Amino acid sequence: MDATRVTEQPTSFERPQAGVDPADPRGALVHTSTPARAPGTGALPVQGRCGGDVTAPLTTAHTTPGTSEPGTSTPFGKGKDTVSDPVSEHSQPGTEQTAERDTPRPRPAPEGIPVQPADEQDRPTPGPDGQERRSGQSLPPGRPTPMRRDGDRLRFVGAATRRIARGIDLDEIVMGLCRATVPTFSDAILVYLRDPLPVGDERPTGPLVLRLRRTDRIPAERDTENGFLPAAQPEPNELDTVGAELCEVRPGSALAEVLRGVRPVFTDAPAARAALPELLGDGGEFAVPDGQRAILAPLRGRRRVIGAALFLRRPERIAFEPDDLLVAAQLATHSALGIDKAVLYGREAYIADELQRTMLPETLPRPTGVRLASRYLPAAETARVGGDWYDAIPLPGSRVALVVGDVMGHSMTSAAIMGQLRTTAQTLAGLDLPPQEVLHHLDEQAQRLGVDRMATCLYAVYDPVSHRITIANAGHPPPVLLHLGGRAEVLRVPAGAPIGVGGVDFEAVELDAPAGATLLLYTDGLVESRLRDVWTGIEQLREKLAATAQLTGPDHPPPLEALCDEVLDMLGPGDRDDDIALLAARFDGIAPSDVAYWFLEPEDAAPGRARRLARRALSRWGLEELSDSVELLVSEVVTNAVRYATRPVTLRLLRTDVLRCEVGDDVPQLPRLRQARATDEGGRGLYLVNRLARRWGATRLSTGKVVWFELNRS
Repeated sequence: MDATRVTEQPTSFERPQAGVDPADPRGALVHTSTPARAPGTGALPVQGRCGGDVTAPLTTAHTTPGTSEPGTSTPFGKGKDTVSDPVSEHSQPGTEQTAERDTPRPRPAPEGIPVQPADEQDRPTPGPDGQERRSGQSLPPGRPTPMRRDGDRLRFVGAATRRIARGIDLDEIVMGLCRATVPTFSDAILVYLRDPLPVGDERPTGPLVLRLRRTDRIPAERDTENGFLPAAQPEPNELDTVGAELCEVRPGSALAEVLRGVRPVFTDAPAARAALPELLGDGGEFAVPDGQRAILAPLRGRRRVIGAALFLRRPERIAFEPDDLLVAAQLATHSALGIDKAVLYGREAYIADELQRTMLPETLPRPTGVRLASRYLPAAETARVGGDWYDAIPLPGSRVALVVGDVMGHSMTSAAIMGQLRTTAQTLAGLDLPPQEVLHHLDEQAQRLGVDRMATCLYAVYDPVSHRITIANAGHPPPVLLHLGGRAEVLRVPAGAPIGVGGVDFEAVELDAPAGATLLLYTDGLVESRLRDVWTGIEQLREKLAATAQLTGPDHPPPLEALCDEVLDMLGPGDRDDDIALLAARFDGIAPSDVAYWFLEPEDAAPGRARRLARRALSRWGLEELSDSVELLVSEVVTNAVRYATRPVTLRLLRTDVLRCEVGDDVPQLPRLRQARATDEGGRGLYLVNRLARRWGATRLSTGKVVWFELNRS
């Protein structure tokens, strides 16, 4: 827009036309450069733009409808002569005249209030001097006026673009465009976007397809209690029928040419009129009002056209004006750039979500004798990745390693370092190293990753057979143990130094893990914030666990999933400054009566003795139907063990929901399943185990290896 026209726009005053009922919503407005005055008062002199005096006073005479005289304004089509206002609302620079500087400027219509319908009389009519003039009755008090000044348009564009800019994702931006334009600027809007939307600099493949993303219309009923009169009801086949779901833009078509032109156009232009059937579908162009009552605005992003917006006005409303094309262009530009940024933001958020998801366990294992539950919360919606992690790793002997750690920061770098440390911890756990040795190797790995790669970590190993847990800590908050009776205690474990410091020894402690107790591992984001220090948060966590346990009684521990939710509920507004990782473990253990354990000397008679011992244990447990399968598999596995072992071989049977057999020796080489040839005397033992067992595997230990298999109890 021309800035000169905005700053020098004269004040427009409205007053009802004589002889017409002011309550009639179809009345027109008479716009003059002078405010309404009492009869008999003199006309105010008007000063010209160039400083010359205008000797003739500005007067306006009123006539009844159906007559016209010089100097009067009549409705369109009712008279032959019309005299334009010397201060036209759309006059060009150099031809306008301004009113007195002291006259107050009327307030613009409030943003978001619909423009009320107007009759044909409200359309601009040319005067003798070629300028436009509006005529008709005045609107009732409280009814907003259309945008008839450049200042109004600037204020509307500013408010609309601010509303569009508030959106951060695609739906918010499109909704902001629709809510900002309907009903202030148009009666309806249709927003078409490419399907799929290109991201960044990538080149779209395939044909250009537009999908109707959103449409907004003025509701059929208005609120009459607050001073608004009912709007004229549109025909059922008008704006409500406009719009097709999908539209394929053919190369060289009229729609493709309009989109390539980038600038908004009125749909009464030949090119735009030819593009409507392609955009709206067959017959859709007939629902678009005639004349300058529809604007087709291409949406061009940073690189290419990404869609189109169609602004519509009903026939009973004032038509669009040429300056409204500039308004539509501004709305389309801001919306397209916002959509471009939203698509880029969506891709970055997707990458962050996928990175964080793959860095954390997809599902938790179900080891014997322990139940697990976990939670992870990012620091904020805008920081979807972080350095907190948790893990549960099954170990030989039905044990399980519980790990929780926290890398400094919550960024992509922190997530990448966290992923490397988590992978290292899993590898070290597979070697069945003691917890303090695992932390020592993690510390060395963090130093190899670079300087200032600091992290805290807590590593615990739970043995369901001995009901003991071994814990080593590297600068992490201590775990909390909730006993079956409802008592919650903070475990006393050595704090240790964070991972990455280097040159620090880590110490492990072994504690009781009674059946029915719950161990809670967490990161500092749960207990530390700007409103409280870490030890205050730990005490609040302990009290929260104790209070939750009282709800289920002393003999029934709270459900794990509900317990995790209750723990997270302790966070109030403003308490979450960091991401949170939470791992809860319920110790069920394995009763001593369900465990059978023997040592076998590495001699030829060991397989036969192993079969007898297994048969007795199965008879004691009432599992005689498994005797044949268990004796055969135990014989094969023990035979392989005693062939190469130099120390006693261990045999252990565990009765849980399945029957598990474990055979350990001091040879580190793991057996491999292979297909024996017809002439081979051996090599068929693992083949039998693979066919008869539910699951089987082999794990290397620090003192050798263990081969295990499982059978269903029924």
